[in-house]
Order: sequence, then C-alpha cells, then structure tokens
Amino acid sequence: MFGSLGFTELILILFIVLIIFGAGKLPQLGEGIGKAIKGFKKSVHEADAIEAEAQAQAQAQQAEPVQAQAIQAPPPVAMSAPVVEQPVAAAPPAARA
Repeated sequence: MFGSLGFTELILILFIVLIIFGAGKLPQLGEGIGKAIKGFKKSVHEADAIEAEAQAQAQAQQAEPVQAQAIQAPPPVAMSAPVVEQPVAAAPPAARA
C-alpha cells in the first residue's frame, strides 16, 4: 500500500494519532493538512506560470533589434537640493528708558 508499511502499521499509526489529538481534533487536523497541500500545489503551479512568463519575455527581448534598444533614453532622474534648516537669531532685548 504505502511502500513497506502494511495494514497493521497504518492502523497502529492511526490509533496513536487518535490518542494524541482526540476524536474532536481529527477533522480540523485533516482540514488543515488538506489546505496545506492545496496551497502547496497552487504555489507550484503559480511558480511554473511565472517562470514561463519570464522566459517568454526574455525571448521577446532577444527578438528586438539592437538599434531599437540603443535609441531608448534612460528615464529622467529627479534631483532636489537637500533642505538645510538654520537657527533663527533671537532679537536683542529692547532698551528701557
């Protein structure tokens, strides 16, 4: 069935799991394992799709003529001067007469 595990070993493992987690937790445990497997499969398929898309983009870029890439200008870079705050001098006290 599962390689070298026989029916007796599987029943023993199920019994131990039942003792450890209890009958009430087994449905929640099964649901959690099912969601984990589903999420893993989804991430594997998404990774394959992302990789295929990246390969298609790389092939499209290789197909472009070299001159077209040389004509493109780099994006403008916004430069600003740093703001420097200077202390304000206090006004001299007024002379009393």
